[in-house]
Amino acid sequence: MNRTVYVCCGTGCLANNSMEVYEELKKLIAKYEADAEVKTTVKATGCNGLCEKGPLVKIQPDDICYSKVKARDAEEIVTKTLINGEIIDRLLIFDTAKGKKVISHKETDFYKSQQKIALRNIGEIDPVNIDDYIERGGYEALRKVLFQMTPEEVISEVERSGLRGRGGGGFPTGRKWRQCDSIDSFPKYVICNGDEGDPGAFMDRSIMEGDPNTVIEGMTICAYSIKSNNGFIYIRDEYSLALKNMDTAIKQVKERGYLGKNIMSSGFDFDIQIVRGGGAFVCGESTALMQSIEGNIGEPRAKYIHSVEKGLWGQPTVLNNVETWANISEIITKGSEWFSSIGTSSKGTKVFSLVGKVKNTGLVEIPMGTTLRELVFKIGGGVIGDKRFKAVQSGGPSGGCIPENLLDLPVDFDTLKDAGSMMGSGGIIVMDERTCMVDVARYYLNFLSEESCGKCVACREGIKRMLELLSDICSGKGSEEDLELLESLCHTVEEASLCGLGKTAPNPVLTTLKYFKDEYLAHINEKRCPAGVCPDLTAYEIDEKLCKGCGVCAKNCPASAISGERGKAHRLDEACCVKCGNCIDNCKFNAVRVKKEVRA
Repeated sequence: MNRTVYVCCGTGCLANNSMEVYEELKKLIAKYEADAEVKTTVKATGCNGLCEKGPLVKIQPDDICYSKVKARDAEEIVTKTLINGEIIDRLLIFDTAKGKKVISHKETDFYKSQQKIALRNIGEIDPVNIDDYIERGGYEALRKVLFQMTPEEVISEVERSGLRGRGGGGFPTGRKWRQCDSIDSFPKYVICNGDEGDPGAFMDRSIMEGDPNTVIEGMTICAYSIKSNNGFIYIRDEYSLALKNMDTAIKQVKERGYLGKNIMSSGFDFDIQIVRGGGAFVCGESTALMQSIEGNIGEPRAKYIHSVEKGLWGQPTVLNNVETWANISEIITKGSEWFSSIGTSSKGTKVFSLVGKVKNTGLVEIPMGTTLRELVFKIGGGVIGDKRFKAVQSGGPSGGCIPENLLDLPVDFDTLKDAGSMMGSGGIIVMDERTCMVDVARYYLNFLSEESCGKCVACREGIKRMLELLSDICSGKGSEEDLELLESLCHTVEEASLCGLGKTAPNPVLTTLKYFKDEYLAHINEKRCPAGVCPDLTAYEIDEKLCKGCGVCAKNCPASAISGERGKAHRLDEACCVKCGNCIDNCKFNAVRVKKEVRA
């Protein structure tokens, strides 16, 4: 029996020194292996998803998973678990749903509720070893396409699957391919959009880092179906690991004959080139991205002519995002009926970055139609500190905020759009009672204002004016008339903007106005921030009846505004308070609260 130790070396775990864990395990296993009966291999993998518990170390086939592993734990793992078969209890994953530690990661609700298609290989293979990908069926779909299917049959199979683009717009993938194939103009181009626009999400980057070959295979299958010979993968320059692993994968694929001239001796030629992007948010938009590839400033153009007709260098072009490409080979291998049987009105699965005030943060892949409640409270384990859930923001900076009464909303393209939000790139940010929804809208408008390319007046000036109004409201200078102006500006920007950035920028404002208007009115009429976030409209007080005198609030106060003897009720000096909120966030007895009346 052979054993494999998988060390998560995705971006999140690397930040927690997982590479040191990997190197130490390799060194120690080599040292002890001469005396061991079982041969052990150590592999550095992509993101395992449960970033909150990283670095993760999985041992197979024993099905053991250790969490928050340090390099100093390596020797204990080798001597106790690998050699003697002992379980190290302190390193096991604590499942928040069960309230206990579990041996296998598969036992946790975080993993049990997922169904992985796009992420099927990540965490299970070494991303820079093509043999690992091939052992799990890699490039069999490409072989099937090249030798058993016509281009028309490939497009029809993708159409029947119901796959829609996972980059945000949700356009039917097969229809896009067919439209491009119908244009009798050459050359044609295939593009992978790896310029993940959402700063709070990391789905596409994780796929490029953890399973680059699935992207290459998906693009090559598309190229065969539309008769293209040239492809480009556009990746942000700051995604160094994604760039490195994708570059390594392309070189290995060419060496094996799965890319380049006469692929698999089929007579079909297709090559892929990596293009580094400068990190501009607007370059996540398809036409701006193509402008950037051409060497021009990344600015969008009007869509009266679609990219499938005139895209890159004015030629027919198919552009899909990383996650979309990652689904293609599985659809070809397992069939369109299999894929379309998953999900509800939207087919298949969707990868989400689950972050914010939730216990289990990380990367998840769930069937379309899974409810927000299941995503937040079962997979996510609920709100940190068991505070009251307030909202989720979906779809990145241009997404909307969905309130508690819509928690049973099924997550798919159409229902999110009907609620005023969108699927976007798949970011889900969980918010609790200490989140100010007016400040949330202001935060996203500030980001979008800075990222607007400035080409069209509606986006450039409209977002800036909305931001000014929101800033006034957060500082107590707003009026009810401002709310009417805000809504009017939202609709103008939505209608008149040239690209998706401007057209969706009003979503955070419109949804917070719709679902949390009472918070806006409290800021305007009562000059009070109910969540205690906006400094100009916030004051805190300590309830002496609830205060236990533990001293945690005083210890965490940067301004020394809290005083009192240990074991006795503490007091807060408003004159010294800097409104940081540390006291209310750290109090376990709910003794610190936001005052209902704020001193003028």
